[in-house]
Amino acid sequence: MAAPAFTSAHWRKSTYSNEANACVEVASALGTTGVRDSKQCGRGPILTFDQELWNGFIGGLKAGRFGRS
Repeated sequence: MAAPAFTSAHWRKSTYSNEANACVEVASALGTTGVRDSKQCGRGPILTFDQELWNGFIGGLKAGRFGRS
């Protein structure tokens, strides 16, 4: 199955972003979550995750399963 187009998706920048745009943006389209590098200004690659995988990742973050560097 092909990933959905994110051309009309509403991208949200991380609240941890700084003025240099050195962060990530996420958007949802047709049950898929896309993640991209904000420094690419929408021209770079998009990593896509199905909703179940993305929800598991977010749940792991909230539970503190991933260390901070």
